[in-house]
Formats: sequence, structure tokens, C-alpha cells
Amino acid sequence: MKSINMNYFSILFFTILFSVTSAFSQEKIEKYVVVKGETVAQIAQKFKITPYQIYKLNPDAQNGLKPNSVLLIPVSNGKNYVAPTKPVPQQPKTVIQQPKTHLVLAKETLFSIEKKYEVTDEALKKANPDLEKYGLQIGQVLNIPSKSSVKVPVAAKNVAVYHTVQSKETKYSIAKKYDITIEELERKNPEIVSNLTVGYELLIKGNGSKPVAKVAAAETKVVSEKHVAVSVPEPVQYIDYTVKPKETFYSLSKMFGLTQQQLIELNPTLSAGVQEGMVLKVPSKSNQIAANFAKQKVVLTQKSSQDKKTLVLLFPFNIAKNGGDTITSTVNRLNNDKFLNMTLDFYSGAMMAIDSAKQVGVSMDVKIFDSNESKTTSNVSSVFSDNNLANADAVVGPFYQSNVERTASLLVQNNVPVISPLSKDAGDLIPNLYQSIVSTTVMKTAMFDFMNAKQGNVIAVIDKKKETIRKYILDNQAAVKIAPLTPTGGLNVESFKALLVRNQMNYVVLETANTGMIKYTINTMLWAMGNGYQVQLVILEPNETLDTDEISFENLTKLHLMYPSATRENNSPEAQVFMQSYRKKNKVNPSTYAIRGFDITFDTMMRLSQDKTYQETAETMITEQVENKFEYHKNEEGGYANKGVYILYYDTDLTIKEAK
Repeated sequence: MKSINMNYFSILFFTILFSVTSAFSQEKIEKYVVVKGETVAQIAQKFKITPYQIYKLNPDAQNGLKPNSVLLIPVSNGKNYVAPTKPVPQQPKTVIQQPKTHLVLAKETLFSIEKKYEVTDEALKKANPDLEKYGLQIGQVLNIPSKSSVKVPVAAKNVAVYHTVQSKETKYSIAKKYDITIEELERKNPEIVSNLTVGYELLIKGNGSKPVAKVAAAETKVVSEKHVAVSVPEPVQYIDYTVKPKETFYSLSKMFGLTQQQLIELNPTLSAGVQEGMVLKVPSKSNQIAANFAKQKVVLTQKSSQDKKTLVLLFPFNIAKNGGDTITSTVNRLNNDKFLNMTLDFYSGAMMAIDSAKQVGVSMDVKIFDSNESKTTSNVSSVFSDNNLANADAVVGPFYQSNVERTASLLVQNNVPVISPLSKDAGDLIPNLYQSIVSTTVMKTAMFDFMNAKQGNVIAVIDKKKETIRKYILDNQAAVKIAPLTPTGGLNVESFKALLVRNQMNYVVLETANTGMIKYTINTMLWAMGNGYQVQLVILEPNETLDTDEISFENLTKLHLMYPSATRENNSPEAQVFMQSYRKKNKVNPSTYAIRGFDITFDTMMRLSQDKTYQETAETMITEQVENKFEYHKNEEGGYANKGVYILYYDTDLTIKEAK
């Protein structure tokens, strides 16, 4: 067998080598050993060839050169390769324009090059036939056709190319299709920054404010008006919006689907901050604005529906593994098996949700299956094949990330939404997968977004053991001031005081488990309060040290300790009804997992009962249940992530409140 494999690979190697050599029938291929520190550009210059010719024979060279690696170099008849040139006949009193060339650099696209030289896609590809076959390559030298040689309709420069967003398309897939970056796509269509809406007309190329023609979604090149009937899209219209009391950059950005920078570009006066009564210029004809207005907190009510929906619940009871248990062993398992207890609590909450949905008139076919899962195994595939889950309207579960991804993959062709109820792991971005647990990164970002929207002065106190947090802030939150430490790793109090500013809220982000550093920071902040500074203590994730007797709870309330959370304390009448009903039915108070089971199941059932698909409700509605908020956002590469974050703080009346 070994000799057969070796012969096979030998034949394959020489076949490839022959085909490469045939492609350069006029050239000879030589081998060159790379010297340490050499670049492709230097080697190309040495052999009087282009970097593109090296990349063409050595595709791996695009990933960098390694010392002593071997490159294939094209030479003509044993001599250094020189690109042939055509003699230019002399003409009296005529200036001959030299042909332009362009060396392709990293991150350049066909669109950016065509825009730079004002040539069409068709003309550039005609001048460089290899573009169609090999695509754009770093180091490639392109021939740029002169404007005079390009036959362009008079209005072609202003012709706008549009793309209608189709179901399951993402910004990434659209940008890749038209060979542009996501940043370019968002710059031309600021309305899609926060979300992409099916059916929206995206401007791909041209001037959107004065469009001449609209090209069908499948078209990628400009078509002359003489050959095709076209429709003229309406130019972007703007309306005046008066800023209401307590509105911030954060609330305005969410309302209009624009970033803070885009709002300032449209309204330069905003650079001084948001003020009540300001009249802002905002785009009116925007599907995204409509979507963001619709995507507000809503209380879902039962809607009339022609068909009865089916909800599938996949919970890990693992009955098959424990079918032979005696009563004694079952009791022991219930006392010691935390995973089983979590599953049963979640299940009890789900049963409460099904009863509650019935009480508000939601009639639904709910099917419950044992996913029989561990971290690495499950019977999801057999449940799928035996029970025709492809006809379900939504699936909740399984619990482990690998198993929920497997379920989503099986149902992706039917676009059945699969809601991951408990997994915190990051995984594959599958189009029909909805991650309901809010990630820690999302919570950190939400906390900084809140502070930035309040235009606060943000100071971070980070000890040496929290390098991950330090790196996150340095990479993602450039405006944050990091407090200096002493040579022994403690807080440099005087340097910290120097970072405080007056007449502005000073948010102090505390990232340490060191009791001494916590006390020094809190005492300095209390000193600042006594000296007229506005200060508020902030943590990005739970800190057990703050819960010890060594840290005064009274001081935490004085400093209004603030933090991001995926859950809230809910004392509303509706929440009290749930608590009482659960206690009456189960004789105990609901655990965190029981509440989670209720929230996920009830939210899914109510979304399915609307006159929209689950996907449409995810893209237009923010919902809140007993403890959890569900604000799904579509990922660029696929799937949905929950960004329903609460910003909570300790109030002086010893209660936890939501920051507004």
C-alpha cells in the first residue's frame, strides 16, 4: 500500500509540474533558495520579473517567505526574464502616453482600484485577462487602460449599482460578492450599520444621491440605458428630529441605526454633545430606521394564526443511561448530580411557561425529547431522523454547545430556528442558531457604550493579574485612562487623583481581587466625593471580594456601584404572579435555572404566536420576561446573538436599580 501511495503522489507531482511548465512554454523554470530577510519584491527585482509572476508559481509565498525555502522562478532561455515591450512609432509633434501600471497592495479591491483610475470593471479585466481566472493577487502588476481607450457611456460615471438584500444574506457575503469591504458597504449605506434588513436596496457603486440607473441584484457591471429599461430610485431624503429630554448619543444611535460618528458627520453641532431641543438632520427613507423604531421593548400578545405552530424542546434527561436505577440510587443521583438537577429545574420552568402561554390563548404543539447528551455525545441525529424535526417551527436545546450546533446544522436547510438556552461557549456561526446567553464581551462593550454615551471620564484601575482586561481596554477602549500602579503593584493614589476631572462624571472601572487595592480605590473615590467630584464605581464582571465583610456595603451604595448584567431583579406584578404560581406548584422558590427555563420557553412560544416568523421577530423586537431580556442581533458571518444587557447599580436605599 505504501508503494502505491508513493507512486500516486509522484504521478500527481509531475502532472502538476508539467501543467505549470506548459503554461510557460516560452520560459524555463529555475529554483531559487530564499535568503533570510528577503522579500518577494526584492527577489522579483533581482530576476527582473514582477511579484505577480512569483505568486503565480508559488501561491504559498503570499503567506510570507521562510529562509531556505525554494521558489520557482520563470526565466526566458536561461536568461533573466524581461517583459516584452512593443516599439512605439515616432510621430511628429505628438506626445505618446505611456501605459499605466499598478502594483496591487494588501487590502486593495477591484472596486478601489477602478475608482482610483476611473476605469470600468469590464475595461480593467479586458486589459488584464488573468483577473477572470486567478482573481486579484497581492503583488500583482495590473495594466491600467487609458481613459481614451475605454468606451464608457457619458452617464456611466454616475450610474448607481444597487443590490436588493435577499433572505440569509449578510454584509460579509454581499461585500465579498461585489469585491468591496464591509466598511465601504456601510459607508455608502449608513442605515445598515446596526442591522441588515431583507429587501433593502443597498448602494454598491456610484452616486446614490443622484442615481442614473438601477441595476438588478444579479448584475455586477454597469449597463447602458440604451440596452435595458431601468427604474430610477428615489434619492435619500432627510427629516428634522428634535432631541427630547434625557436623550443621549446611545439612545439616538439605537433609534436611527447610525453610529455616533455618523450622527456627528450629519450634524457637526453634536460634536459639543447632545442637548435637549437640538434639531438634528437624519435620513427619513430608511428601512433600518423603521426597523429600529419597531425594535423596541414590546410585550408580546397572542395573535390570531391560521396554522398551529410546533415547538420542540430537547432536554438532557439521560433516561437511557439511568434506566436501571433503583429508587435509592435515583435519590442519591438527585442529591449529587448537579447537571440533572439543573435540567429538572429548567424543565419545571418550561412547564410553567407552557401553562402560562395556554392561559393567554396560545395554542401550540409542544414536543419534548430526551437529548441524552453529555459534553461530547448526544442522540440528536436519531431524534431528528425519527421524528421529522424539519417540520418544527422552533427548537429549544440541547444544552451543550457542540450538540446545539449539531442540531442547528441538521435544520439549517429548512431554516428552523434553534435556540441555545444555556451555553456560554463561542462556537460556529450557523445561520439558524440563536445564542440566548449574553457573552461576557457583549456585556463589557455594553458597559463602556453606556459610559461613553453619558460622556463620562472613564478611569480603569487594573492590577497586574488582570492582563486580559487590560489588553481588552487597550485594544477596544482607547479613550479610557488607565491608572498608574506603584512599583510593588499597588494603586498610585496621587496619580489616580490627577486623572479625575471636575464637572463631569468620573467612572472608575475597578478590576482587581486585591482587598488592599479595592480599599485604596474606594477611599480615594470617597475623598473625591467630599471635594466636589462626581464619581461612580464600576465593575465589568462579578467580583467576589466586594461581597466580603472587609468591604463596606454602605460605601458601595454611596459610590452607586454599577455593573452590566444579563439578568435583573424584577418585582413587577407579573413577576410576582410567576413566583407565586411556581411556589404553589413545586413547593419551592424557583432557582435561576427554573426562571431561565420559563423565560426562554415562554419567549419562544410568544414569538411563534405572532403574525411573523421567529426570525422576523428576532430582527424587529426586544422582549423582556421575568429576569431575562432578548435582544437578538444578526452576526456578520451568520446566526444571531443576544445582546439584551441590563446596566444595574446599587442605590442608597439598599436596592438594585436599572441605570437609564
